[in-house]
Amino acid sequence: MKNIENIKIFETSTLNNALKKMSDGAIKIVLVINREDKLLGTLSDGDIRRGLLNGMDLNSTIESIFFKKPATAKISDSKEEILKLAISRGIDQIPIIDENGKVQSIYLLHEFLKPKKKKNKVVLMAGGMGTRLMPLTENTPKPMLKVGNKPILHIIVNKFKECGYTNFVMCLNYKSKVIQDYFGDGKKFGVKIEYIVEEQRMGTAGALSLLNDKLKEPFFVMNGDLLTNLDFEKMLDFHIKCESKATMCVRGYNIEVPYGEVKLENEKLLSIVEKPVHKIFVNAGIYILEPECIDLIPRQFYDMTLLFKKLILNKKKTISFPLGEYWLDIGMSKDYEKAKSEYNSIFDDSN
Repeated sequence: MKNIENIKIFETSTLNNALKKMSDGAIKIVLVINREDKLLGTLSDGDIRRGLLNGMDLNSTIESIFFKKPATAKISDSKEEILKLAISRGIDQIPIIDENGKVQSIYLLHEFLKPKKKKNKVVLMAGGMGTRLMPLTENTPKPMLKVGNKPILHIIVNKFKECGYTNFVMCLNYKSKVIQDYFGDGKKFGVKIEYIVEEQRMGTAGALSLLNDKLKEPFFVMNGDLLTNLDFEKMLDFHIKCESKATMCVRGYNIEVPYGEVKLENEKLLSIVEKPVHKIFVNAGIYILEPECIDLIPRQFYDMTLLFKKLILNKKKTISFPLGEYWLDIGMSKDYEKAKSEYNSIFDDSN
């Protein structure tokens, strides 16, 4: 809901005044009212363009061109009802009026569709040395290698932000200052970022033992060298629905045997399959953990696979979440080149 005092205008106003109001309001519409503050109609930038094309000038009044039967909603209408109205009419703005027809506010469809900010933290493991990507990582930590026009880590932050997750913890080691200088506190990226700088390498889970805040909600952990279009919100919903203590994102991986596979029963030959393909699932480097998992992690080098093994041994519920969307682990030069060649066809680079 948007404050509408700066987008109200009288029907005797000029096109020039209307354009100034649109500029001040930062949306492409103004609300036309009478002296009693009752809504008479709406005027869009398209209405003004059509007026100018039909011979009007900027000093002409808007009386003959504003739309006099706009779709409106009542104060008592739910957000779902207003959203349904906006979609059915194919419009982005819905004026809200009271029982006397006086305009109270305006709902904007694009704001409806923005994800709600969520409390769940996102921990990004970005401390690796990227040895297999040398010399590219000689002065640049692997998560800061650019794909498209942004570092990998920036792309990851954007993907989480699109789903409403804006609280980040970055676990750093190698060339940590490069990452801290780029992101700062995250404010200019519309997020909040805290840092854990490891004095020594702590693996893919060890740094979690250094989290300062006592977490109350399940949180994400993700390797900082991945590109994916995973629906993070869907993964979290699945984790919660299954009442899991730890969820691992997994991806199908095909192994092609380059020989004929012979199946035996003792010495008896049962069958021969020429160059079979076996499908397995591999760890995709994205996890959701309940806060209690942190208590199981020692303050030392410790990998996420060890944590899951401990949870399984302790009979804690652990589940997998199959990933069907785009996913690429940038571990070697060929992976990096692949990421650069595929990026523009996979990701929206407008953010």
